[in-house]
Amino acid sequence: MADKRDYYEVLGVSRSATDDDLKKAYRQLARQYHPDLHPDDPTAEEKFKEITEAYEVLSNSEKRQIYDQYGHDGLENGGMGSGMGGFSDVSDILESLFGGMGGMFGGGRMASANASAPRQGKDIQTSTTIEFMDACNGKSQNVQIQRMETCPDCHGSGSAGDGGSEICPDCQGRGTVKATQRTPFGIISSSKPCPHCGGKGKIIKSPCQKCRGAGRVRVSKNISVDIPAGIDDGQMIRVSGMGDSGVNGGPSGNLLVAVNVKAHPVFQREDYDIHCDIPITYAQAVLGDEIVVPTIDGNVKYRISEGTQTGTVFRLRGKGVKKLQRADRGDQYVKVYVEVPKGLNKKQKDMLQQFEASLETKNYAKRDSFFKKLKDLIGKDNK
Repeated sequence: MADKRDYYEVLGVSRSATDDDLKKAYRQLARQYHPDLHPDDPTAEEKFKEITEAYEVLSNSEKRQIYDQYGHDGLENGGMGSGMGGFSDVSDILESLFGGMGGMFGGGRMASANASAPRQGKDIQTSTTIEFMDACNGKSQNVQIQRMETCPDCHGSGSAGDGGSEICPDCQGRGTVKATQRTPFGIISSSKPCPHCGGKGKIIKSPCQKCRGAGRVRVSKNISVDIPAGIDDGQMIRVSGMGDSGVNGGPSGNLLVAVNVKAHPVFQREDYDIHCDIPITYAQAVLGDEIVVPTIDGNVKYRISEGTQTGTVFRLRGKGVKKLQRADRGDQYVKVYVEVPKGLNKKQKDMLQQFEASLETKNYAKRDSFFKKLKDLIGKDNK
């Protein structure tokens, strides 16, 4: 059992994780490693099996107690019992994520009982990078995608000319064959696509030269995607019908576009609010002034009051990012800091010293308060 990883480590949760924590972790990992979503990744299926096994144990109170006490050895030596425990819970989670058991423990997505029935094409994913201001204002962005489309030569039949097809002798036209697999939870029977006909239930006598009998071909396309104002870094856009084309006349899948937003040299974004830091001069801080503040809509003027301190934050209402699918916007928060002048000449230093000498204690309220507190503390320590 030494080659097995700790189940808590597999799911990325602590040993005190609640049932909700376990379910949330499993949902996220199942979506990340489901074999149907990563057909070209040979490690995805093994990772999916590993996280499912871990969840099956930890989501079952009896099995979890045995595992916490005795580890993998306790489960191997009879602690698993004969029941399936949380298997139905896993089924429910996968149903909500993928519309069915969807390839659990290998075998790929379950084929339809009718191999000739229309099937929806798979969703595809891509990503695009946009400027910060484009995320605030929205734009149309061209993206390059690879998708499966109905073969233009055979129109999806997979057959060249009138060659036709015949029923697959292995699956008798069902498109699926039964498979059994031994798992930690017992022997599981399932259906998987027939390897002989690829789940079609028929064998093409004279395959189309262009698609080689598949009925679909992979094409590269450049499409325009509307990016809404207010989208944030890492969010996804769903473009209906731009995934792989369906099989047997089924609908196309969808395109999921992950949006990456470049950083801005002045603005930082938190949710729908904009933050920025602005330097002001010593004189502006002392006397107050009308300063120019950049916003995502352009420059605006704002009057700072006399005696403004470093770190003061003021808010510009409605100057943040437009909220997705809403008319209102966030706010902009501006933090000012006083820039201390450097490289003064002798005359400037003399003038500054004269100015400093003219000030009274009341002009430095915070400084006066600090030293009073310090004096009180020193007095207490000397008693």
